[in-house]
Amino acid sequence: MKLIITAFLLAFFSLSFSQSKTEIYVIGNIHDSVPNYHPKILFDILDKVKPDIILHEVDSQGMKDYENGIKITENEIKASNSYLKKYPETLRSSFDFEGRNQYRKDRGMVPTDNLSVKLIDSLYQAKKLAPSEVKIYENFTNLTKDLMKIAELSPENFNNSTTDQISGKRQNSQYSELLKIIEARPEFAKRFVVKPNGEKISYRDGFKLMSGFWDLRNQTMAKNISRIAETHPGKKIVVLTGFLHRYYIIKELKRINNGTYVIKEFYD
Repeated sequence: MKLIITAFLLAFFSLSFSQSKTEIYVIGNIHDSVPNYHPKILFDILDKVKPDIILHEVDSQGMKDYENGIKITENEIKASNSYLKKYPETLRSSFDFEGRNQYRKDRGMVPTDNLSVKLIDSLYQAKKLAPSEVKIYENFTNLTKDLMKIAELSPENFNNSTTDQISGKRQNSQYSELLKIIEARPEFAKRFVVKPNGEKISYRDGFKLMSGFWDLRNQTMAKNISRIAETHPGKKIVVLTGFLHRYYIIKELKRINNGTYVIKEFYD
């Protein structure tokens, strides 16, 4: 009899402990409204999960803009506003790298990142890339096309481990493999943009900075999410992010988790 009671108590406390953990749902989004993904679809997902906290992929100023009705254009904030009307006790917060846009501009990462990719494409179209460079660039474009096809499907299709793996490969191709082309070819050291402070920066140096910032930004976002989770035990948190960030954020959250939260999918 004592063994039965002991087993029951252990099961009870184990269940109670698991229920006290914060639940995190990282939902990868398409920012702009399209037929297969729009605010109503995201609202229905939120209404199913019923989060206590919604985190937006903006910094503190971006969150203030949202709250003041500024820049209300993307699926995430439209769905979030609808959810808040139905559940006004819901907390909302930012989780992005603070001052991300100005940070990138000040250091010349923007617009050198896009200009570098456009230059690679022009060299590719002109058949001036070496065979090894052609292989790198075609792999990048093929992965991009694969993800674009997936993005035309229902949200479960761009919120799963298989798509996360493709996203990881695509982002590695952009920020690691394309960088090999940029570092090897002289064209990227001879073209420049002017930073806000008046200094010039080459396409090569700007793209290298952006490659490093991809890691820094995602790692920072995961730390911010983890900190919020630790200060809100037992709550449900939905993280709304672009689906290309999802794989990295989930990987980092798992790495830094000290046992205070569990990561779940909205369709489980």
